Amino acid sequence: MFLPVDGHRLNVVSFGSGPRTLVAHGGWVGSWELWQEPFQLMHERWRCVSFDHRGSGASDFPPESISPGALVDDLFRVLDHLAVETCVLAGESLGALTCLQAVLREPARFDGLVLVDGAPAASEERTAPLVNGSRADYPATVRAFVDACVPEPDSEHVRSWGRKILLRAEPEAAARILESHYEAGVAPDITKVSVPTLVIHGENDAIIPLALAEAVAAAMPAAEIAVIPGAGHVPTMTRPEVVVDEIERWAAKLP
Repeated sequence: MFLPVDGHRLNVVSFGSGPRTLVAHGGWVGSWELWQEPFQLMHERWRCVSFDHRGSGASDFPPESISPGALVDDLFRVLDHLAVETCVLAGESLGALTCLQAVLREPARFDGLVLVDGAPAASEERTAPLVNGSRADYPATVRAFVDACVPEPDSEHVRSWGRKILLRAEPEAAARILESHYEAGVAPDITKVSVPTLVIHGENDAIIPLALAEAVAAAMPAAEIAVIPGAGHVPTMTRPEVVVDEIERWAAKLP
């Protein structure tokens, strides 16, 4: 479905009708497809919701409309439109920052939080090469980024899929979504996140080091970490069965 927002449209998907709802957010300019395979495995037991955030997929927002605050506002728009009172919120990579801000804004809306290969802040040092590369040679930048994200053997089909997903975005949107985060100094105070949190991280993530994820989990009041052996930066695409197993094991302990 397409949700009208400020003269533009968010592409929103909803599958299943289980007793719990998982609302998942993609990273960088990755569409909801980053969660496609976990949804396929979960939809008989969960309601699974996602959307193409600004700059990604089939949503049609111009680059200048992208900001960290707008991404958080859009998340709440989707929850309200679909009458999702409470949910488990999951964010992958850059999407983890959107989810952390949402949980800090309205913690009562969330039963739990899942962070998949995310970072607690937007670092100009880490993301500026992607910003500059997007504006200079977006296809080459995407290819190099996807290769770094997916080191798993026998995963060329995933790398091909990932490149196609990211190349749907406008190069300026790809640059702007990263640039706007470090310009705004987005760094949620993770010590104030009160909802139960599961940190899932690939052992071989070359984008966000495992040591950073371990530090995040240690700093949060109610967090635990699950490390996926041999996985890179996008285990939702390369190890979906393990991601789902970890979420469901953890969610079974939620109130």
